[in-house]
Amino acid sequence: MSALAEMAVLFVVALAIALLIKTFVVQPFFIPSRSMEDTLLVGDKVLVNKLVYDFRPIARGDIIVFNGDGSWNPPASQSSASHNPIVRAYDATLLPLFRDIEGLFGAEPGQTDYIKRVIGLPGDHVVCCNAQGQITVNGVALHEQSFLYPGARPSLGRFNIVVPPGRLWVMGDNRLVSADSRYHDCAYHQLGASITCVPYDRNGTIPESAVIGRAFMIIWPPSRIRILPIPATFNQPGLHRVAAMAAAAPGPAAAAVGLQVVPSRPYLPLTAGFAVAIPMTLLERRLRLRLNRRRNRPGRRRRGPRR
Repeated sequence: MSALAEMAVLFVVALAIALLIKTFVVQPFFIPSRSMEDTLLVGDKVLVNKLVYDFRPIARGDIIVFNGDGSWNPPASQSSASHNPIVRAYDATLLPLFRDIEGLFGAEPGQTDYIKRVIGLPGDHVVCCNAQGQITVNGVALHEQSFLYPGARPSLGRFNIVVPPGRLWVMGDNRLVSADSRYHDCAYHQLGASITCVPYDRNGTIPESAVIGRAFMIIWPPSRIRILPIPATFNQPGLHRVAAMAAAAPGPAAAAVGLQVVPSRPYLPLTAGFAVAIPMTLLERRLRLRLNRRRNRPGRRRRGPRR
């Protein structure tokens, strides 16, 4: 019974640590589409830092994972609240916990998470394209050859937008097949046909509050392990000068196809959970056994009651 109890405690502690790591620190994601090639390939697994933006602002060139619910996707339908207080309490407490635990084993249905590169920050004037066919941000041309898909143009369609406050303009590195901010911009046109605008669209931008974290490293497959730095073109001093506000102008667009990013089975959080839980359990057991040996030492005299 003691061994079973220790195993149960070990599992619970490891599960709790894994949930904390996944929720607040780092989470792996699986890349299912070609929209970020050749930076990220189909089948890659990336680590997403969820704490980084608590210490620094979002930067141009960051590869971010964000929730598109309410911006690129229809807002999640809210089912009518139950009149039963027990059911409401369950929905507010235990149900989210069970979903998080389910997510630890890779089952997270209904995901609306995407992975793209930040091109424009709030207030930035993002235009495609200049005479050389380059995207400009605040009048500064972006030299994107180091991360764009080989042979790809920055954009086949034209756009002109000032990013609203609290929003981000994001694009995939494989521009020809990336359903990014261009595709969700109501002022943008796909193959000459106007995209149907819906109430949750807002010039193709996404809210900063929807950002889950920054993808900073590829961890799988082993041959692809590498850090994901910010390209040098985003470090140009002129980018930090916000241009005067200008009206966005519509233009033709190319076909855009893209898929969502999928939360990977979080072996890292689970492994980290057990890596911390096992030493804690062994230490607790060693201390408990040592204390029991001292208590049961044969030569130890027990004091009787005073008379």
